[in-house]
Amino acid sequence: MALNLSDTAELSTIRDWVRWGASRFTEAGLFFGHGTDNAFDESLALVLHALHLDHSLPGDFLDTRITASEGEQVLDYLRQRIEGHVPAAYITHEAHFAGLSFYVNENVLVPRSPIAELIEAGFSPWLPDADELDILDLCTGSGCIAIACSLYLPQARVDASDISPLALDVARVNMERHEVEDRVNLYRSDVFDDLPSREYDLIVSNPPYVSVEEMQGLPEEFRHEPALGLEAGQDGMDIVARILCQGSHFLKPGGIMIVEVGDSMGYLMERYPEVPFLWLDFERGGHGVFLLTAEQLMEYQDTFLEECES
Repeated sequence: MALNLSDTAELSTIRDWVRWGASRFTEAGLFFGHGTDNAFDESLALVLHALHLDHSLPGDFLDTRITASEGEQVLDYLRQRIEGHVPAAYITHEAHFAGLSFYVNENVLVPRSPIAELIEAGFSPWLPDADELDILDLCTGSGCIAIACSLYLPQARVDASDISPLALDVARVNMERHEVEDRVNLYRSDVFDDLPSREYDLIVSNPPYVSVEEMQGLPEEFRHEPALGLEAGQDGMDIVARILCQGSHFLKPGGIMIVEVGDSMGYLMERYPEVPFLWLDFERGGHGVFLLTAEQLMEYQDTFLEECES
């Protein structure tokens, strides 16, 4: 579906452009799931960003007119979204997570984890009420989880790791944006392999967990995200299995591990039917996030090791 400037000759206001963009998105059959869940919100986000405005704009301003040059910029954003199926966050290079703004590009996943809700609540009631906390964020990507942890839990010292140097470059940009360079440490590491030998109160991770079969059926929008951050073996559980296998060595007594596996939770329970995963609930939606304690990881260590070695 090609968009031309002549198609927009009758559009004049911000409201006109948002409505028209939403109609074209629906007509093109786009997938929404990288920050918004519907055509209208996606169109509004792109139009406002093209105009250097944000969602705090008073409602009356939606009826203000867009200039010809502004219309060209808006059309360019809408064209990228429709013709390339590019997620809006990669067009604007901005995504929101836990109420915070993050820079993103196609070297990292677009932040969308329900773990944001846990961070905003300080991981209550599972984290201890302590003057100091040590937190590890595995597979950090853009750094959104690690940085949000450091801001919502100012008593926390946060380590964050990723195997991708390009992802770590993005995380550094976001650390500078939020001025947490002195409170978040970045490591290039394949899961735990190249991390310092430390113990944490919390290990949190949104790792790759998409199966080979699911990867082949994902909407086109996901093709813009790094496969390294999505796919993890035949059933999607390869990275999660390594986290479970090694995690007990990096948790303090009484510590907890929180990991997102999304729609692959069924595969995880098939691998470890005897493990009592606690599946967390979310008021704002989301699923497939489990919690295990350090003691549970130790109790089922043989099970996890057997799976890793098979």
